[in-house]
Amino acid sequence: MMQLTKSRIDNKLTLCLGGRLDSGNAAEVENRIQAELAGEPKGPLVLDLEELSYVSSAGLRVFLRLRKAWPELRIIGASSEVYEIFDLTGFVEILPIERAYRRVSVEGCEVIGSGANGEVYRLNPDTVIKVYADPNALPEIRRERELARKAFVLGIPTAIPYAVVRVGERFGSVFELLKAKSLSELIAEDPTQLAHFVEMYTELLKTIHAATGDPGEMPDRKAAALERAERLQEVLPPETYARLLELIRAVPENNHVLHGDYHTKNILVQNGEALLIDMDTLCQGDPVFEFGAIYLAFLGFPQLDHGVTQRFLGIPYETGVRFWRLALSRYFGTEDGAALQELENRAALLANVRLLERTLRRDPHSAEGKAMIERSRANLIELVPKVQKLQMA
Repeated sequence: MMQLTKSRIDNKLTLCLGGRLDSGNAAEVENRIQAELAGEPKGPLVLDLEELSYVSSAGLRVFLRLRKAWPELRIIGASSEVYEIFDLTGFVEILPIERAYRRVSVEGCEVIGSGANGEVYRLNPDTVIKVYADPNALPEIRRERELARKAFVLGIPTAIPYAVVRVGERFGSVFELLKAKSLSELIAEDPTQLAHFVEMYTELLKTIHAATGDPGEMPDRKAAALERAERLQEVLPPETYARLLELIRAVPENNHVLHGDYHTKNILVQNGEALLIDMDTLCQGDPVFEFGAIYLAFLGFPQLDHGVTQRFLGIPYETGVRFWRLALSRYFGTEDGAALQELENRAALLANVRLLERTLRRDPHSAEGKAMIERSRANLIELVPKVQKLQMA
């Protein structure tokens, strides 16, 4: 017997169909659908076909008539077999239709990394999966896949997801990474090879920054930094605030590709090759904005609690600080202490802008939040007069 249920998901009217829809029951099913929809205000309607095993031409005509009555009809969860019928009959050009997503469990899987956007798990030695925090993450997943493709075309080694799956009520992107380990894991396993890992890290970073995108092709990191800084007017002295905006505005416009969250857990090493993951932060701008984010990961977030580095990156704080300073020296090809300090000050300034704005927005009232606000505010008051320019490109 044909199953039919009605529900509201995310304020969207949804009908779920299960079983077979053919000439033998099409009329009955259509009558049941009309009864379920009677009295409902016209608007978006989702037809979930995850449990539908077959649809005939008679069933397709039911969908056509439903589309005429409900112009905002959308079909989701079509199995491969049902989707093929839609494709062969041209329905995919008439209606928005989404395939069903394979369901995957991450129970017992190793957590490779986690952040605001979700977690990355190792499913098996060959495969990892990024599970998105937002249950409505499909647009974000499509955007990240598109950014990963752009990076790949530009010559940046990156892992491109090959499948979208369901993990409980959330979505995930699946990547094939044969026996890959994160740079954090490798550093933790053999800290005596730190210089080698720094070389791998900086060479990949140079490859990223050597690529350029078209204007407007990716988010503009300078614009984002300026927006953050403009929200600090109420907490900074007027002269500090004015000079801060002047420094950011003076950074030349350029289209260098930036990763945006370039830390050692977002680099996986496979057969000696470093590959980028977590491409949803890909953007463009002067490399100083990249170094601001890198400083934030290694020295900014853990400045009040050094244990943050171990919990976030999987390495000791002291190792993280050493890694940052070696990377800065190798990237810019200098061991001059004064020059490196000047470069670090630029990165630290942008990191503290981001940290202060983020804490004011997310956690302004807890003891930890208040301490971070005070520290990052004091850092900016100290750093702004020292920095003559920000740009590094």
